[in-house]
Amino acid sequence: MRDATGVGPVSSGGPHVVPIQAIVFDLDNTLTDFMKMKEVAIEAAIDGMIDAGFRIPRDQLRARIDTLYRELGLESQRVFDELLQREFGEVDPKILASGIVGYRRARESALVTYPHVHLTLLELTKRGIRLGVVSDAPRLQVWLRLCYLQLQHVFDAVVTFDDTGERKPSPAPFREVLRRLDVAPERSMMVGDWAERDVVGGRSLGMRTVFARYGDTFDTKESGADHEIDDVFQLVRIVDELNGTPPGSRGGTAKETT
Repeated sequence: MRDATGVGPVSSGGPHVVPIQAIVFDLDNTLTDFMKMKEVAIEAAIDGMIDAGFRIPRDQLRARIDTLYRELGLESQRVFDELLQREFGEVDPKILASGIVGYRRARESALVTYPHVHLTLLELTKRGIRLGVVSDAPRLQVWLRLCYLQLQHVFDAVVTFDDTGERKPSPAPFREVLRRLDVAPERSMMVGDWAERDVVGGRSLGMRTVFARYGDTFDTKESGADHEIDDVFQLVRIVDELNGTPPGSRGGTAKETT
C-alpha cells in the first residue's frame, strides 16, 4: 500500500513525524547500476582475452568467470589471474593484461549514475540534508566508484566494509555512518535496493527506510520499508512532506522529472 505521496507504504508512526536531517544511501544498485556495469565490463574482458589467444568457446569462458566470482566475491581483483592459473597452470601476462584493459575501459564507460541522482542529491543538499553512504564494498573500490561518478565531494560521510569489518544488516556500519553525520537514527533515512540488508539494518537502529525498487535484483515482493521509490528523485517529495516544507520554499526545481 502506498502513502499519500504515491511513493511508499503507509507509515505506522502516527501523525507526529520527526523531521529528517540526514539521508544515507547504499551505493551499488542504488546510486549506480552496478550489475549492468559488471556485465558490460566482463564481456569486454572476455573479448580482450579471446583476442589475445585464450582458446576456449565464449560461453564456457563466461561460465568459468561467473563461477570464480561466486567463489571469490564480486569485488575480487584476482578472478582473471585465478582463471589463467587454473587453465594453463600459470598466468599468461598478455592474456591477463588484455582482459584487464578491456574490463577497465568498459567499466569506465558503463559506470554511471541512475537517472536523476545528481539532481536529487543537489535538491537534498539545498534543503540542508546531510548525505552519507554505507557500502559493503572495500574502501578503495567505493572511493574509486564515487570518483568515477564525480560524487567524491558530495557526501558528508562514507562508510565501507573496511571501516567496521561488518556487513549490512549488522548495525555497526549504520551506527558508524550516523556517528560521522552526527545525527540521531530517528532523524535519518536509509535508502537501498537490498531489503534484507539495507532496510533491515536501517530499521534495527530506528532509521526511516526507503526501498529503491528501481535497483532491485531479487524480485522483492515485500520490502518492509517505510517508503518505496521507482525513481530516486521521489526522495525529494518524501523529505518535503515529512519535514513540512512549504511548496513555495522548495527551491523551484523540486518537481517530478520524467
